[in-house]
Amino acid sequence: MTRNDALRQATEYFDSGQLQSELADLVAYRSESQNPEYAPVLRQYLVQAIQPRLENMGFDCTIHDNPSKEIIGGPFLMGTRVEDPALPTVLTYGHGDVILGQDDQWRDGLTPFELAEEGDRLYGRGSADNKVQHLINIAALETVLKARGKLGFNVKIVLETSEEIGSPGLAQMMDLHRETLRADVLIASDGPRLSAQRPTIFMGSRGSLSFDLLVDLRKGAHHSGNWGGLLADPAILLSHALASITDARGQLQIPQWRPTSLTPDISAALRDLPVGTNEEPSIDTAWGEETLTPAERAYGWNSFSILAMKSGIPEAPVNAIAPGAWARCQLRFVVGTDTQEVLPALRRHLDAHGLAQVQILPLEKGIFAATRLEPKHPWVTYVRASLKNTTGRDPHVLPNLAGSLPNDCFADVLGLPTIWIPHSYLGCNQHAPDEHVLKPLCREAMQIMAGLFWDIGTTTPKL
Repeated sequence: MTRNDALRQATEYFDSGQLQSELADLVAYRSESQNPEYAPVLRQYLVQAIQPRLENMGFDCTIHDNPSKEIIGGPFLMGTRVEDPALPTVLTYGHGDVILGQDDQWRDGLTPFELAEEGDRLYGRGSADNKVQHLINIAALETVLKARGKLGFNVKIVLETSEEIGSPGLAQMMDLHRETLRADVLIASDGPRLSAQRPTIFMGSRGSLSFDLLVDLRKGAHHSGNWGGLLADPAILLSHALASITDARGQLQIPQWRPTSLTPDISAALRDLPVGTNEEPSIDTAWGEETLTPAERAYGWNSFSILAMKSGIPEAPVNAIAPGAWARCQLRFVVGTDTQEVLPALRRHLDAHGLAQVQILPLEKGIFAATRLEPKHPWVTYVRASLKNTTGRDPHVLPNLAGSLPNDCFADVLGLPTIWIPHSYLGCNQHAPDEHVLKPLCREAMQIMAGLFWDIGTTTPKL
């Protein structure tokens, strides 16, 4: 059989409704890693929904408890299918956990854990993040195996169930099983395409570091009339601290927070990439680093966000000076940022502005490292050519995603070149009510993954 035969079988898998039926089965697992009540479902997802399918393809599978001691995480599935140790080996990855269902916030007629079809959309929690993505990749492997009788390469797979709580234990698993997971490249799927009409490949992600700012001056609130002008106001101090981090258009004012890695090559790779969607929200063109394009700001630069803040009793204000004020903050950062210097530099910055009373409280949860693979890497060139061969369109090539993924576990711990091929799009409502995937995108994703796996079984790039 030929490459075109494999593509036809991949298309038939979608057109027959099989992908939709199998996705409905996966979505029905309420695999909320943020909800301890459903911890047993995380293991059920791996043991019942994934393991038998992989074993039918000739994978040797094992289920591992999460090794993390700091944060309780769900189990892992590791599978290996080795046709010949001399052949190239692809590692792939996915996560079976989802965020909270937010059941009462979905619009009428939709519920998070029952797949619903409306036009070109398939609604359900985890449909986009990440169940359809690893389903497509597994189904594409099955398609090539059926068409060729063999893959022509070795495959190893890691499925975790704690990505939505920061992937605790994933780096430890990669380190503990370094030899078992030895491979030539990671090819996996998560996140959105830049455009629903054109494939995307990205080779890393921005990192994420969260911390709290706290002003805690005294016990209890005090009457604003009797004490106004006499007691320092924590909310005012905190507001000055937050305002000093950026200027009025969000440009970073701490030199150590400004990256050094936006090289001419990276700028050239980002120059023509789309940012945002045609739907709400629209981009604020007067926000962010003034000298950069929107794509450079999103994918090649750092950004600071205030995720939440509080002082007093917001739901029932009283005439009193609050005793304290608090804000949860986040820095999204690219390669070229010294993460060990981020908080010390902030401390020096606040002190220089007379804000020594503002405390900085590091957070251990939600920390991701920044990673990036050069767009000219041979594996990037190879995958790009395969996707173009299948679709007739050159994919968008993104050095790193604007969001954060546990890519460092593969790029840094295992030392692999990493390539991600997302099967969702920016408007999918990931992490929100009414999450969905687009049927035409899923159909094309089946084709491009079957084509890519067929190609890897024929030839691989010279490194």
